[in-house]
Amino acid sequence: QVQLVESGGGLVQPGGSLTLSCAASGSIFSIEVMGWYRQAPGKLRELVVVITRGGFTNYADSVKGRFTISSVNAKNTVYLHMNNLKPEDTAVYYCYARMVVAASNDYWGQGTQVTVSS
Repeated sequence: QVQLVESGGGLVQPGGSLTLSCAASGSIFSIEVMGWYRQAPGKLRELVVVITRGGFTNYADSVKGRFTISSVNAKNTVYLHMNNLKPEDTAVYYCYARMVVAASNDYWGQGTQVTVSS
């Protein structure tokens, strides 16, 4: 069974930092893309950032310069380093991966809550 397991969410004050991690496990042939999406209450799920196996990244404009994605391909793990957090960053953050198991498919983690509040 293929799983994406997230950790690192929590409560942080505005201007603070937080790091999320996501590890993929299971019978994975290869991972093509990994990254993060988020969903705030009453809003649609939106892209935060994704990274390809080759290291190409695509950031949402709202997080550029504040968030950084990094990955350890050998460990099928991706990290999201979030700095200068703002109240509008409050959301459930979902790990995403496009992986080749039997075929190439999209997979999602269970989500981790990030709350930015004083």
